[in-house]
Amino acid sequence: MRSCAWKYGLVFRYGPLFALYLGPHYTVVVNNHRHAREVLLQRGKDFAGRPDMVTTNLLTRGGKDIAFSDYSPLWRFHRRLVHNSFTLFGEGTSRLQDIVLSAVDSLCVELLSYGTQTFDPSPAMTRAVTNVVCTLVFSSTYSHGDSELQEVIQYNNGIVDTIARGGLVDIYPWMKLFPNRSLSKLKACITVRDRLLSRKLEEHKASLSDGDPRDLLEALLQGQTGSGWGQKSYGSKEEGITDDHVLMTAAEAFGAGVETTSTTLLWILAYLLHHPEVQERVQRELDENVGCERAVSVSDRGRLPYLDCVINEGMRIRPVSPVLIPHTAMTDSSIGGHAVCQGTRVLVNMWSIHHDPQHWDKPDLFNPDRFLDDQGQRATPSCFLPFGAGPRVCVGESLARLELFLFLSSLLQRMSFRLPDGDSPPNLQGRLGVVLQPLPYKARVFPRPGWEGGVK
Repeated sequence: MRSCAWKYGLVFRYGPLFALYLGPHYTVVVNNHRHAREVLLQRGKDFAGRPDMVTTNLLTRGGKDIAFSDYSPLWRFHRRLVHNSFTLFGEGTSRLQDIVLSAVDSLCVELLSYGTQTFDPSPAMTRAVTNVVCTLVFSSTYSHGDSELQEVIQYNNGIVDTIARGGLVDIYPWMKLFPNRSLSKLKACITVRDRLLSRKLEEHKASLSDGDPRDLLEALLQGQTGSGWGQKSYGSKEEGITDDHVLMTAAEAFGAGVETTSTTLLWILAYLLHHPEVQERVQRELDENVGCERAVSVSDRGRLPYLDCVINEGMRIRPVSPVLIPHTAMTDSSIGGHAVCQGTRVLVNMWSIHHDPQHWDKPDLFNPDRFLDDQGQRATPSCFLPFGAGPRVCVGESLARLELFLFLSSLLQRMSFRLPDGDSPPNLQGRLGVVLQPLPYKARVFPRPGWEGGVK
């Protein structure tokens, strides 16, 4: 959070657009939504590049992923392939809903098993979200305590922790020549990750068919070879999509899909412990529009506008990425009328944009009503950009939104979260790493009528 405060403080001193040197790298910092939309949307292709960084090159085998790879024709093809693979599990099908609700059932049983004891919700939440991603990516569903699931969680946590500490070597790449404990740990975690994912990839290759893909790995393999559903839409091998691209896409689904979704849910629960009246209002909306006789489904989303507003407000007030992944200028361009040379790094300060008092009334106050208009209908301001925008918008946005909706609605339908007796509410300062995480906190859960066992 100190880093957020530092960048936010510079906004007051230098204005909505300023430049500085991060080591040898000339860097423009964008702090308001007008300039952010110019960088991400209006001149999106001008600023669609990514910088060459030591840690992300290690993480992605030299940029074979989507998030950190530089902008190119191959990247566009790869992204299109991934986007169409994701749609197989999106809102048009029931597959994602079934996967998420199965994980929710297990999570609810686990949380309610604590009875009246206090507990930290983070481990259980992370396991549940990890299980969803494992099922989506390679069709493996794990029970609580499964050794392979623990391995996935450990290497993912290790990568997140070490990437967060690797900032200096990304500014001064020559430092990688010296002993570096964080880089060594990162390489060790990547080795474990790649061994597991390579095994899954070989298993999928051995059983690959032309039918509907059962998971993301199979969809990517079909798109890579031009077989099955991908045959007409995507050339294939001459485009350059290799096994490394497939593996790094699967790896990125864990890095992006687990940490961001679980962290957002934990922030929302922390704020609900501060604001029990918001939790009660969501539960009234659920009772009136869904009831307690069945589980929540995707089709209920239109009838639960306030719950959607709570999710949006959670993403606004505590953006998991306070500063978006750095962009680089692909060509000479401009921002706000100021010339920007090719190769310049550009940081979009989402913390500042989501806390700008010119656009958000009392921005430090948790207030889901700011996303409702005068008629009580959903209203999304143009300065709300939790997933970015333009060519580099998060490819998994629709999946993330669906997960957040199904997890939060199901949890609040089935149980209430309360502070332990005599405890202070969660500390809302957070800990800044790869994402902005809440500090550990404790809670108690109480089953709502009809959901004493956690499932129907």
